[in-house]
Amino acid sequence: CLIIFAYRSHHEYPLIIAANRDEYYGRPTEAASFWEDNPDVLGGRDLRGGGTWMGVHRTGRLAAITNYRDPLFLKPDAPSRGELVSSFLLEDGDPRHYLRRVRDSGEAYNGFSLLLGSMDELFYYSNKGEGISVVNPGIHGLSNRLLDTPWPKVERGKKLLSDLLAREEVLLPDKLLDILSDEDRPPDHLLPDTGVGIEWERLLSAIFISSPSYGTYSSTVLLVNRKNEVLFMERDHRPGASMGNLSRFEFTIDSESGHHG
Repeated sequence: CLIIFAYRSHHEYPLIIAANRDEYYGRPTEAASFWEDNPDVLGGRDLRGGGTWMGVHRTGRLAAITNYRDPLFLKPDAPSRGELVSSFLLEDGDPRHYLRRVRDSGEAYNGFSLLLGSMDELFYYSNKGEGISVVNPGIHGLSNRLLDTPWPKVERGKKLLSDLLAREEVLLPDKLLDILSDEDRPPDHLLPDTGVGIEWERLLSAIFISSPSYGTYSSTVLLVNRKNEVLFMERDHRPGASMGNLSRFEFTIDSESGHHG
């Protein structure tokens, strides 16, 4: 997975997120929508684990997660990491308090990196990292390691986003989706060694991954402008009838919005 984002570094858009979810194509998933049982939450849904990998609440709360690639330390009975995202979106408490609770129970989960907060403050925590940190303004990247670990795909994504923001006065979401479809692969000597073998390292090294059974499942773009208007777009890449489907949602952040039920 890959999340490239610009936080408070563009005059028109305080938050710009471009994210790829990589997964086995057979994993049952509900495409992005406002949730029937919680209509204030927008995001996809993992139908196996019950959580989500990225979502946003009408109040502007948002969260996204990536797995930390560490095949030697996988716990087969660990709880779903996607619950860490959905639980935050369904609460209205302080993000710091939430992350402290996550930290206290973090050992139960397989490795993850969690990005969450609101337009006012963004936080980062990994159960393989150094504790809870505030995300500074700037352009950041997160793949299957820690925030801003300089893997080639992370560095390439950050540079492509940085170049786009320097070039474009009005940001078109399609240009962000173009970045997410980049299939450039770095040379072997730049690849990380995460314990999966060189063939997998090569496959996983591109921003956009494709193979017969595993790859970039969906691409998501989230834009929030200075008027607190949100644009959320998701492109489905699963082989089959829905391939290439583009969902688009727009709403204005409502700081007064409560929970339904």
